[in-house]
Amino acid sequence: MMQQNDPRLSQTSPPASAPYVSRRDLPLKSPALAVFLSLLPGLGQAYVGHYRQAFLSVLVFGATIALLSSGDVRGLEPLLGVFIVFFFFFQMIDASRKASLYNQLLERGETMDPVQDLLPDTGGGLVFGGAMVLVGVLALLHNVFDVSMEWIGDWWPLVLVATGGWLVWRARQEKAKRG
Repeated sequence: MMQQNDPRLSQTSPPASAPYVSRRDLPLKSPALAVFLSLLPGLGQAYVGHYRQAFLSVLVFGATIALLSSGDVRGLEPLLGVFIVFFFFFQMIDASRKASLYNQLLERGETMDPVQDLLPDTGGGLVFGGAMVLVGVLALLHNVFDVSMEWIGDWWPLVLVATGGWLVWRARQEKAKRG
């Protein structure tokens, strides 16, 4: 039986803290390797640790190729062709920039949480959600009520105008909030 005066009982251990990790302990990310891996869309983002963005890159790239090869988007082939080239180079540049940012944060002794640090604000979810609702409604109109979708070929730029206008309005609102 231990006595109440036992020095072991009076000693308290300090609270556990996160282990100190120096920059040398963590692996650097090579921007050049991130670009090279991005030759396969999404792989550069996965290398840097942005798995959700990697998955979305594969999804966007694959869906665009599927649309182009299906023949269902007659007249939009040039637009989708330009988009796929832009997206291909964008995701390469993005992977390189994220690898560089990762290294810069390590230099300062910080770590990067890919889920929190580099996600867009919730407005991106609003735009994407709205686009999904719009496409779903159009698909239902076509499938259930046999509404022709030929008019979309003439009116699709209106979606760009509306989205751009909303983004400008939102940016002005945010600027006004900041003063």
